Amino acid sequence: MELKRFDALAIQNAHSDRSRPYGECERRVLNQEGFRKAYAEISSWPGYKETPLIKLEGMAQQLGVGEIFYKDEGQRLGLKSFKAIGGAYAVLAILQRYLAAQGITEHVTAADLIAKKHRAEVEKVIVAAATDGNHGRSVAWGAQMFGCQCVIYLHEHVSLTREQEIARYGARIVRVAGHYDDSVLACAADSAVNGWYVAGDTSNDVGADVPSLIMQGYTLVAAEILSQLAERKPTHVFVQAGVGGLAAAVAGHYWELLGTERPNIVVVEPQRADCVFRSIAAGRPTQVPGDTNTVMACLAAGEVSAPAWVILQHAVDSVIALPESAAAPTMQVLAAGIAGDPPIVAGESGCAATAGLIAAALDPRLRDMLGIGPQSRIVTIGSEGATDEDAYQRIVGRASESVAA
Repeated sequence: MELKRFDALAIQNAHSDRSRPYGECERRVLNQEGFRKAYAEISSWPGYKETPLIKLEGMAQQLGVGEIFYKDEGQRLGLKSFKAIGGAYAVLAILQRYLAAQGITEHVTAADLIAKKHRAEVEKVIVAAATDGNHGRSVAWGAQMFGCQCVIYLHEHVSLTREQEIARYGARIVRVAGHYDDSVLACAADSAVNGWYVAGDTSNDVGADVPSLIMQGYTLVAAEILSQLAERKPTHVFVQAGVGGLAAAVAGHYWELLGTERPNIVVVEPQRADCVFRSIAAGRPTQVPGDTNTVMACLAAGEVSAPAWVILQHAVDSVIALPESAAAPTMQVLAAGIAGDPPIVAGESGCAATAGLIAAALDPRLRDMLGIGPQSRIVTIGSEGATDEDAYQRIVGRASESVAA
């Protein structure tokens, strides 16, 4: 299968200074101590293991680059998304803090809660979150695993399949008219009235700690990549945006750990929800006006999260904004494999980073802008698998199980 070029917009970050040290402002959002705490808890969860880093030799040959690796988050903890290690980790932290406030002085671990320790107290807690699909599934799964109650807010464009996937973990679903940002506002307002604990992955408050905890969970993705590549550091990492949490987690982890030796961070998002692109262009958080509905459903965010922006404003090297037409052919290419590459199940949002790489590598201007060439060692984040099976079958033409078999 031949790779086909499609038009994409790209911008370089004028505020990206690779000599700039990782400072106290950034450490208040993400830091190595927080990573170690997150790893200690998340790695203890049932079913935890590193997700595969798949080498795509056929794609690398067609694109004229040294090496391409695909980080397959579709195989994360049975939830088919990197979100599994973010939302559920926030639920754990919320419950730990709640129990401490009730006078429980011992450190309560994930294993304690899974074993139903303190269940009578934990059952009183209600966590809430707004979602395009994957984050809500993680929060609901975490609530079920740790024993608390859960309410998930979905905007009107979230598919019934995604709703059902969340509801199966026992969450109560609230539908909201409008788009993702409308569901975020509704969740926050209702939680304030009802005394619920918001496990949201975005905030307008730069000091909001729950989004930071969620991003701290995501740093495991970045750490696993380095472990899997051993001494061979990537030159470029292509990563999805949405509200910016995953991109900030990857960029921040590498910035603090590797300093000037860190890879180039290329953020990828749909043109219909290009909040990071607009923010980088303006030099400040800039909201997307109007309709942000996109086929890349889990990236349909109109505003970058303030804690994520603390990292992104300096750590992102380039941003690519994709047309809607980029998703389907990239999903199909990954499912088919190229010249011996293994078939990969990638959802509409999960394929975006790879689509960004294809767009850049096949466009001489973007290729030069991003410094992509025969010596490049590139990682693309496959942020989700088939999290909406109906959509996957409609786009790819067959069930995800037949692709993965």
